Amino acid sequence: MPKTATAPDAATAAPRSPSLPRAAWLIGPALVAGVAYLDPGNVASNMTAGARYGYLLVWVVVLANVMAWLIQYLSAKLGIVTGRSLPETLGARIRNPWARRAYWLQAELVAMATDIAEVIGGAVALNLLFGVPLVWGGAITGAVSIALLLIQSRRGPRTFEFAVIGLLAIIALGFSFGVLVAPPDAAGVMSGLVPRFEDTGSVLLAASILGATIMPHAIYAHSALARDRFAPTGGSRTSQIHAKAAASKPVRFREVREADPTAAHPLSDRSTPDRSLDELRGIPTWRLLRATKWDVSIAMLIAGTVNLCILLLAAANLAGVPGTDSLEGAYAALYAGLGPLVATLFAVGLLASGLASTSVGAYAGAEIMHGLLHIRVPLIARRLVTLIPALVILALGFDPTLALVLSQVVLSFGIPFALVPLVALTADREVLGAFRNRVWTTIAGVAASVFLIALNGVLLWLLLTGA
Repeated sequence: MPKTATAPDAATAAPRSPSLPRAAWLIGPALVAGVAYLDPGNVASNMTAGARYGYLLVWVVVLANVMAWLIQYLSAKLGIVTGRSLPETLGARIRNPWARRAYWLQAELVAMATDIAEVIGGAVALNLLFGVPLVWGGAITGAVSIALLLIQSRRGPRTFEFAVIGLLAIIALGFSFGVLVAPPDAAGVMSGLVPRFEDTGSVLLAASILGATIMPHAIYAHSALARDRFAPTGGSRTSQIHAKAAASKPVRFREVREADPTAAHPLSDRSTPDRSLDELRGIPTWRLLRATKWDVSIAMLIAGTVNLCILLLAAANLAGVPGTDSLEGAYAALYAGLGPLVATLFAVGLLASGLASTSVGAYAGAEIMHGLLHIRVPLIARRLVTLIPALVILALGFDPTLALVLSQVVLSFGIPFALVPLVALTADREVLGAFRNRVWTTIAGVAASVFLIALNGVLLWLLLTGA
């Protein structure tokens, strides 16, 4: 177990805000993790909800993003304070090897369901834009995701962040433009904020929206992204790295390795057990957590707004129109009703969504395997293996939109397995020390967990009884 975090002393805990340029340098991991909240599964779930039920499930989208803020912040906090990801922490605490493997299996199935949704979404977008057959579109999506992963492995986290954030900007424009052209009914939006369901289908879609918004693999990934981005130097070997730390810019272990190939990763370096992560990083933990709140707030504001725009676009323009509960049908209806520009931007946003989210999903899957099984599989090899199920589904001619929605339901059942341990660990003094959750934060985390588990229980009962 890593050394328990200690409270910042008076000298480092002064409530002095970092300058804007320095604070901006700390922003990024949440924006990358936030791409998971805008994957093709979100698009399919929100478009279907708006087309079938109009404004009925607006409240689900809003509630999901409020809960997502808390969950993603807790995930990032765990990675920053402990220097370990959630899978690594669980892998160290679950002593029974069979229990650890069982936990890995459910997490792996969740990651595979995520991958299926993202590859299928990219394939559908290429088909809509260029007429590419779905199977070939899935292969192209996988190939581009491999290129993004190569950027991450060879150029480091920061360059990967810039690439993914660029795709995020395209996603936001593609899915939001239609709402500006054809605004929704304000009274309908307000009525949609009242929590209620209409039938079994609306419960299924609510679980799908929650699964697509609060994605288990995003919880695993964010803790790893924060860990990698703010990896301590372990007593850096060069003055250049010291200078960078003094400038309050986090130093990545890759830079330490380049400066000294014999350097061990600071988290495995037991020769300095008494040095805090603050000292090793050269930046106070409280400053990283403060910047992370901004990072998560910006990411969730973007994700929540775009998700809401997708549902409102469908509710205002596609409700009651036959065939619009599929991505292809929605594209055709948008083309006919709002013009080629809106429809094309929608398809471009869907393509960017598939390309960005599938690379983040592969990153999360590799971290899950490493943290729980202590096995490192090259990201590229893993990407090739997990691409196969999606290509098989496309080759069999399974309805792409239905596959996307069902994959999100699978994700909703994986949420408790990631969320409950996260809340417990971040409330544990032994794990986070003085940075553990406050009482009300823990209560909010428990409430979110209970709500999600209850909704999944109702959904399972409805499915088993045929209701």
